[in-house]
Amino acid sequence: MSDELNPAVSDSAAIAAGPESESEEPIKQRKNGLYPGVSDELAENMQSGWADTELRDLKPVPQAAETARRRAALSARFPGERLVIPAGNLKTRSNDTEYAFRASTEYAYLTGNQTEDGVLVLEPTADGHQETIYLLPRSDRENGEFWLSGQGELWVGRRHSLTESEALYGIPASDVRELAGALREATGPVRVVRGHDAGIEAALTDKVTAERDEELRVFLSEARLVKDAFEVGELQKAVDSTARGFEDVVKVLDKAEATSERYIEGTFFLRARVEGNDIGYGSICASGPHACTLHWVRNDGPVRSGDLLLLDAGVETHTLYTADITRTMPVSGTYTEIQKKIYDAVYEAQEAGIAAVQPGAKFRDFHDASQRVLTEKLVEWGLVEGPVERVLELGLQRRWTLHGTGHMLGMDVHDCAAARTETYVDGTLEPGMVLTVEPGLYFQADDLTVPEEYRGIGVRIEDDILVTEDGNRNMSAALPRRSDEVEAWMASLKG
Repeated sequence: MSDELNPAVSDSAAIAAGPESESEEPIKQRKNGLYPGVSDELAENMQSGWADTELRDLKPVPQAAETARRRAALSARFPGERLVIPAGNLKTRSNDTEYAFRASTEYAYLTGNQTEDGVLVLEPTADGHQETIYLLPRSDRENGEFWLSGQGELWVGRRHSLTESEALYGIPASDVRELAGALREATGPVRVVRGHDAGIEAALTDKVTAERDEELRVFLSEARLVKDAFEVGELQKAVDSTARGFEDVVKVLDKAEATSERYIEGTFFLRARVEGNDIGYGSICASGPHACTLHWVRNDGPVRSGDLLLLDAGVETHTLYTADITRTMPVSGTYTEIQKKIYDAVYEAQEAGIAAVQPGAKFRDFHDASQRVLTEKLVEWGLVEGPVERVLELGLQRRWTLHGTGHMLGMDVHDCAAARTETYVDGTLEPGMVLTVEPGLYFQADDLTVPEEYRGIGVRIEDDILVTEDGNRNMSAALPRRSDEVEAWMASLKG
């Protein structure tokens, strides 16, 4: 990685500050940089001799019509109020390196844009709102930013011009570096989505309240409960890529055995980066007893023949929609008797859960259906004393089932998390909702309440389910689930 230049200050090297500043300040020199400054001759040379690279005749992003409808719904919900939705800023990973940027879900959902420092503002008008997307313009070639700043074009790549952004997103665009000052002078009611841009929040600190801002966040979360056709299509792309990623893993299990769970993690990540934007969440590549840790993302343990591999992973598309699928596979390709017994119980529970996903059903119904099956198995096996109704009433099955049986899915792996309880967990399923059904049984390696043969076995099966007009569709049905089908699938891929 090249050492950033960041030379000493000169008049030719002045640069507009970040989005929180209204004034120009010089580029800061990096301590221990190899160049002490910029000569006037070099600065003048760098200002000229560059071709016109403005992109013309750009087509709108595929979701432009959908994002416009979403903004219209937002405008109708909060008439007469200024609404501020930031994308967020780069976050430092270490010293002067940053984490890969991921725009806030609310911002990307409403704009289709994914660049750092962006802010969508809806200004109230007599008949609705005036929309503006505030962005960093292209790096300035006159003041040297494009080659002197660590975030300049020659260092991190080209940004779209404001004119290009207007064509892509269908929203008038302005320079975000002017926004903080304008917001400080703003009057009237304002709401902001918090937690993404400290500079924007500071500019509004005396104009907003936590309660009102939370109402905005809740509205945007509930707006995503029912997916439109574009979103369903993107989720299917994510699911299909994820299925291919699982196939990739099965094909290299011998290499994982020779190394560690990290080989599995890296194999799936390659598929995610080749076909999508990234992974939608930290991949859980849990072999052996690690499968009993619900969010095992260290992925540094051994992969051994005879153990199970619990792979919980999802590809995130370029539009930020993620799949969330889990399969629990025998590393050897064949389940042992006890593994198959536990796996088949989880499969039966998942079948009951998926069957309960219907329009008009309560969200909780699929969870209750799956938990009942698992509880019946636990009582049947003598691991907990019945009757089943007593176990369910006291929640005693949770020692081994641990988690809820599913959640909404979309741009966040746990989508719509800020929605009100009455519209989500206590709500009713509607066509267009997408959720996971993922029961599991986990027998910890140190659990002395179960026979030794159970200990260290964890099984989860998870699929992504679309609620349809007449029932449901398993979007991830291409990946086998039944134990014998899993074995045959693995054999075909290894063979």
